[in-house]
Amino acid sequence: MRSRDGNHTFSLSICAIILFHSLALEAGEYFISYRYLIKDTILYNETLEISQAMHKCKGIPSNTLILESNNSKNLKNIISFNKEKFIRYMYKLGLSVEHKERTTNLQNSSTTILTLKTRCFKVNFNDNFAKISALK
Repeated sequence: MRSRDGNHTFSLSICAIILFHSLALEAGEYFISYRYLIKDTILYNETLEISQAMHKCKGIPSNTLILESNNSKNLKNIISFNKEKFIRYMYKLGLSVEHKERTTNLQNSSTTILTLKTRCFKVNFNDNFAKISALK
């Protein structure tokens, strides 16, 4: 549509809004928590919880990780596909470590729990990659 003075401002603003909205759909904020339980040197349980944030998270993106997405927008599938890379990334962010040892009748037993407490991440999806950034 043209305004009376011949400018295309209305058309340009509509195009800008549509472009911005389509870009916004490709990015999102997610809460991610991770727990890894080892009993007597054997992986006993591993839990990865992911949920999309209902409200905007506060913070500055830092510590960016880029994972192959293979045209997927499902964050849990992307992380599962790139599991080793994501676990190394979690170690860099800082995991809480809880370790217990017990000896009963000359038999040692140990339990180690590694935990990444629930944290907000900004995730940008591309055709081939997902860019994950922890918010500080």
